[in-house]
Amino acid sequence: MPTPAERKALLFFSVVLVLGASTRAYRTLHSRSPANAGARSALERQIKAADSARRAGLRKPKREPKRKAPPRPVGPVDLDVAGEKEIEGLRHIGPGLAKRIIEDRDSLGPFGSIEGLRRVKGIGPSMVAKLDSSVTFSLVPRPTNTVISRRSELRKTPGKPHRRDMRP
Repeated sequence: MPTPAERKALLFFSVVLVLGASTRAYRTLHSRSPANAGARSALERQIKAADSARRAGLRKPKREPKRKAPPRPVGPVDLDVAGEKEIEGLRHIGPGLAKRIIEDRDSLGPFGSIEGLRRVKGIGPSMVAKLDSSVTFSLVPRPTNTVISRRSELRKTPGKPHRRDMRP
């Protein structure tokens, strides 16, 4: 149940709403402004222009059809020798990741195993698990002692101890 103050506020807002609506309706029904005639003539000109454009054959250019995804490979893909389109055909691998795989292979040599593939940015343990059954490797990888795969795999060397730790 509304309080007396709330009732007064509701009554005030309803009166304002009714007065505003009635004023607007009165102006709409009794106004003979030349803006309506001007708006009508402008609308007629637009319709004529659109009709003439249709007759002249002017239309918006059609959108290019979506690029089709490369076909899915039938068997496992050899990532040591495969091209970009073949790699892109694998599930979960888009054009960006396919380019990174090729660039890594070209600069650091063949992967040799699924663990060698992990050096590519964007391929982690979950991606390796997804790709495990659909990829193969034919070439011998570069020796691992000459290549540091990822910065995160480097051993953390203990730094110089802080002076507060050296207090007796």
